[in-house]
Amino acid sequence: MDIRNLVKMANQIGSFFESMPDREQAKADIASHLKKFWAPRMRQAIVEGLATQDTDELMPIVREAIDGHRGLLA
Repeated sequence: MDIRNLVKMANQIGSFFESMPDREQAKADIASHLKKFWAPRMRQAIVEGLATQDTDELMPIVREAIDGHRGLLA
């Protein structure tokens, strides 16, 4: 799984939800979207990528969403 492609796709999702006025709800919605529409191995790769890969290009809101909702994404 190419982590760079996953980061790009996750950032596209983050861009959509970032404009929401409630940041906590936006992060929950990002995590929910990943849970609903990404295959388990994609979710696993992005979660693991936070610790082991170069994910510096990940938007802060997406990083926070993934970090804060690891249980949902597992």
